Amino acid sequence: QVQLVASGGGLVQAGGSLRLSCAASGIIFSINVMGWFRQTPGKQRELVATITNGGSTNYADSVKGRFTISRDNAKNTVYLQMNSLKPEDTAVYYCNAVVNGLWSGGQGTQVTVSS
Repeated sequence: QVQLVASGGGLVQAGGSLRLSCAASGIIFSINVMGWFRQTPGKQRELVATITNGGSTNYADSVKGRFTISRDNAKNTVYLQMNSLKPEDTAVYYCNAVVNGLWSGGQGTQVTVSS
């Protein structure tokens, strides 16, 4: 069974930074796309950023220029560096990945940005 555990969330003032991490563990033969999504109460989960195993990235327009996604393939870990945070970035952040050909996910980490 594959597990993805996200960490690094917290409370930060507007304009501040946070770095999220997510490590995949279990029986892993391959990891293709890894990504971060976020959700606030009453809203659908939305894409934040994705990265392929070749390093190609994709970002939501709302985070372009502020967030950077990266990964360490040797550690099966994906990161999200979040700078210039805004109150509207407040959400639970989830990581997901295509592991062994299947989308997998886990519990999220809360990010709260105060104004």
